[in-house]
Amino acid sequence: MSHRERRQSVSRRFLLGFNPEALRLRRTALKMSRGDLARAANLSVNAIAAWESGRRTPQVDSLAQVAAALKCEIGMFVEMRPGERSLADLRVLAGLTQPQLGKLVGISTTVISSLERAESGLSDARAAALAQALNVDIETIKAGYAKARNRAPGERP
Repeated sequence: MSHRERRQSVSRRFLLGFNPEALRLRRTALKMSRGDLARAANLSVNAIAAWESGRRTPQVDSLAQVAAALKCEIGMFVEMRPGERSLADLRVLAGLTQPQLGKLVGISTTVISSLERAESGLSDARAAALAQALNVDIETIKAGYAKARNRAPGERP
């Protein structure tokens, strides 16, 4: 992967709700060493170790690679209550970065970011496109948008 591709694929949002113990338990249940997982996910052993120890939190695209290697969903490692998921949370659970989601729905990363912060309006057409891309219903998209829209000043979307 080129530097430009890597830069475009990375989500800078801190991965809230990441559970390092869940990652370790899944890996060990499959009898995989950290090295085995690193090779299967095309990541470094040091990254896997840092995530499992809680010293670092993975980026969503890297965690998607790990989930694929462990044959499970990202939701196994990220704790988010269904009724409290923002648009950004829904994107993370789908294993997508903002640029990846933008490409799927045909809108810019800037617009995706603005929608996740509820700083621009969510049209029915965009809600439908996001719902399809994230494999959820439109009401879930609207609820995620409303969560960000109704947050307290200074609260993260």
